[in-house]
This record gives sequence, structure tokens and C-alpha cells, in this order.
Amino acid sequence: MADADFKSLIYEIPETGIARIRLNRPDRANAQDTELLYELNEAFDRAAHDDDVRVIILAAEGKHFSAGHDLSETDSAAAMRKQRTVGTMCGFGCAGAEAQMAREEEIYTGFCERWRNIPKPTIAAVQGKCIAGGLMLAWPCDLIIASDDASFADPVVSFGVGGIEWFHHVYEVGMRRAKEMLFTGEDIKAAEALQLGMVNKVVPRAELQDAALEMARKISAKSRFALKMTKLALNGVADAAGRDMAMQNAFHLHQLAHTHNLKVFSMLVDPTGLPEATRKAMAARLAAQQQQQQG
Repeated sequence: MADADFKSLIYEIPETGIARIRLNRPDRANAQDTELLYELNEAFDRAAHDDDVRVIILAAEGKHFSAGHDLSETDSAAAMRKQRTVGTMCGFGCAGAEAQMAREEEIYTGFCERWRNIPKPTIAAVQGKCIAGGLMLAWPCDLIIASDDASFADPVVSFGVGGIEWFHHVYEVGMRRAKEMLFTGEDIKAAEALQLGMVNKVVPRAELQDAALEMARKISAKSRFALKMTKLALNGVADAAGRDMAMQNAFHLHQLAHTHNLKVFSMLVDPTGLPEATRKAMAARLAAQQQQQQG
């Protein structure tokens, strides 16, 4: 895929040995629609397959790193049909819970696991808000550098679902803080994220991109194969302790919540715990989906 073909991001080589991917939907606070996620996966694949690249930086244009899933995407089924899927999931056009589960297993947990396991070090440079689905872009990266105005939040319990699809909270902030983060929906500021070990470094916003490049520069000087083996060993520690099984369990519970909400509220989420404006937006989205189905 040529650089000009990316509509939602920018792919560049700022220095020898370093690839940088920049989310480029600042007008939507880098909210993720289906197209952006497939483009991001393609960009990560390109960097992974380029033997001259040793480190990958994920950054974002605009005020915020990512506001999460783009809830204005009303026809996710049509969006999926435009893409060439990369996993082995199936049933994208089936009835009941099957299509929704297949979509989320492909573009949410599936992509997150692929990005986590890229055999090269990855660095997320996070500024402003990193909300819900935004965590699923930053957390799969090996290192996170945050600006001093960055914050991290998963408010999805307020939507009647038990957290985002890639349930990595405990591994990022520990059990007690993960429970508080999810139960309350309150955000974690950059300074606390540093104390908790979620991020590696906090810098002034104006220095964020330089700090990410500086970190990447240090890493890119190392042996490519040694970096690969080290990443495999480190990721293997968590997986040997059952991380992958815990993630699958949480994902299946996530699907149960969606199915419950569809039965009770006719939408994937429970709108009762949401602010009035959000409830109205969700109702309008549901009406648009129903109109499309009838047409």
C-alpha cells in the first residue's frame, strides 16, 4: 500500500531504522472507524516486514491520541465487506451474535494481539485523551511515552459492558487500580500512569515526539534479532502465566453483554447509564441502522 493510499494515517521513516505511524483523523479526535483500523494494521505489517526498520512508533495528529471507537459509523457490516480480513474468523454476515462477535474478534482482539506480537519493539506516543478503544492502540505497544496532559480512561462499564474488548487493564495498572478504573470510569492522569508502570516516561507535550524518537534511536542501535528474541521472552512471561486465556474469557463475557443488551435495549449497549446527549446519539444511530436494514 503506497503512502498516498492511506486515508486515515501517515506512514513515514523519520530516521534510519525507525518507522513512524501517525493517526490522522484529528477532526474526529482520532476515533477509530473500520477503515482506520485496517489501515493501521497494514501500516504495522509494512513496518514489520521491512528489514531496515528496527523500531516502530505509533503517534497521533491533533489534540488527542484517540477518543476510541467511532460511534458515528452506523453500518459496520457494510464497512467490513469493504475490507479483506486478515484472521481466520468467519460469520461476518450471519444472524444473531455471530456477526458481531466475528467483527470484534477480527478488528479488536485480533488486531491487538497481532500488534502486541510484532517481532520488533513498538513505542506509543500518547497525548491528550486516550479513551476506551484508544487504549487498544496504546496498550499493545511495548513502551508508552505520554505527554504531561495525557489521560487514560475506560468508561465502557457505563455502556453496560464490562470493559473494552482487549481486557489488558490488570496487566497495565494492577488488580486494585483496574477495578477502580472500570467500576468508576474515571481517568488515570499521566503522572499516576507513570507511577503505576503503565507508561515509561512523561514529558511536556511539546517534547513528546522528540522523546519518542530519542527512545527509538537508542533501541534501533541494538541487534534486530536480539530485540526480537527479547520481546518473545518478555511476552512469553505473561502468556505462560495464563494471560491469553484470561483475555479470551473476558472477550467472551464482553460478547455476552452485547447479546444481553441487544435483547433488552435493541442495541449493543445499555443506554440507561449514559448521559442524555449520548443516549440520544445512540438512539439516532439505532434508528439509522434500522432504516438501512429496512431499505
